[in-house]
Amino acid sequence: MSETDTAAPGLLLHLAGPLQSWGTRSHYNERDTAPHPTRSGIIGLLGACLGRARDESIEDLARLSLTTRTDRPGVLLRDLHTVGGGLPAKGTVTTAEGKKRPPSQGTLLSHRSYLADAAFTVCLTGDLHTLRACEQALRTPHWPPYLGRRSCPPEGPLLLGLLPDPLHHLVQLPLARPRSRGDARIDYHSDHPLDQLPTPWPAQGPPQDQQQGAVAVSELNDDPHGGRAFRARALYRRTLTQPADQCAGQGTDYLTVLALYLDALSSKGAAR
Repeated sequence: MSETDTAAPGLLLHLAGPLQSWGTRSHYNERDTAPHPTRSGIIGLLGACLGRARDESIEDLARLSLTTRTDRPGVLLRDLHTVGGGLPAKGTVTTAEGKKRPPSQGTLLSHRSYLADAAFTVCLTGDLHTLRACEQALRTPHWPPYLGRRSCPPEGPLLLGLLPDPLHHLVQLPLARPRSRGDARIDYHSDHPLDQLPTPWPAQGPPQDQQQGAVAVSELNDDPHGGRAFRARALYRRTLTQPADQCAGQGTDYLTVLALYLDALSSKGAAR
């Protein structure tokens, strides 16, 4: 990212809950999840808060840049669902030809993947007017936000704030992970290069690979492009070694440390 992009305010979110699911290659009865939040999933969350209907434009949201920090990767959970069982013919699932299945063939099996007990910190940067509208919508959402699927509500707090120097705070905010005696290896993913990501340590800290994150490691087909169409975008990844005392625990321990961090920003007049 350019120096201008980094210095401008950005929106920071905390995404945690019992379950999350960020599909990238979901196909019919197989519903996958990425190991971290996707652009389409975050844009959908913002669209729900803003009250955007499915046929409304999301061009302003699609122009925002997304960077995620994996506080806790969670555990991959694969669940089995049944759809349409025990219904009369008119109530069974509609086929691709627009017909109804007979009751004897009406039960469909669906495998769905989730991340259990995962936690992420998300940074959104871009147009300030759009970010301010999203900030207000997250405070008073039109429709409930969810973590990839409607069955995955977030736990609070979802909104951390619209903060200056957002990538600095993305790195420095308390980590929602169990306390540890050793340093933590934390993964970051973005749609922009991460080689200029701020370091979490002072000058005497352990060396970080400054070249890591400069080149895209893969592509994800999660960039919304009108209706329900998606296009591929570059995925950048970087891993930073972060100090053990940044791990704030979970539950009330994490919330207490997080509140102290945000209160300190507010007292300096930095938080909006």
